[in-house]
Amino acid sequence: MSVERKNGQRGRDDACLMARIAEDFRGKETIVLDLTEITPVFDYFVITTGNSPRQLRALAEEVRQTMKGRGNRPLGEEGDERSAWILQDYGDVVLHAFLSEARTLYDLEHLWSDARVVDWKQELCVPAAAETTEVELGT
Repeated sequence: MSVERKNGQRGRDDACLMARIAEDFRGKETIVLDLTEITPVFDYFVITTGNSPRQLRALAEEVRQTMKGRGNRPLGEEGDERSAWILQDYGDVVLHAFLSEARTLYDLEHLWSDARVVDWKQELCVPAAAETTEVELGT
């Protein structure tokens, strides 16, 4: 069975947007893996860690709504409000939202260690937290 890929840049943009949503919902250690040279099945993984199943569900719901607005619906979803791992498959991009213990157990970064890590913050021009400064107003 052959899998038809979307425009490569669209998938990359979607993956970077999902990563940004994950961080906006306080996901930790959010990464995007570029799998285009490794497998024909999907192009990108977005991997993030949450603190609770409720946080994972909220993050996944926001990704679903944002992708729906972009004309993209998940082909498959796994996980529920009690899950330690929520997966959303958009064909070319797969979101993996884990609780810390599950992320360590499944260790996707190691399993797919041949993948390139995408600097999604740079691609979205998102300023790093360390680069932002507060200005004190004088009295």
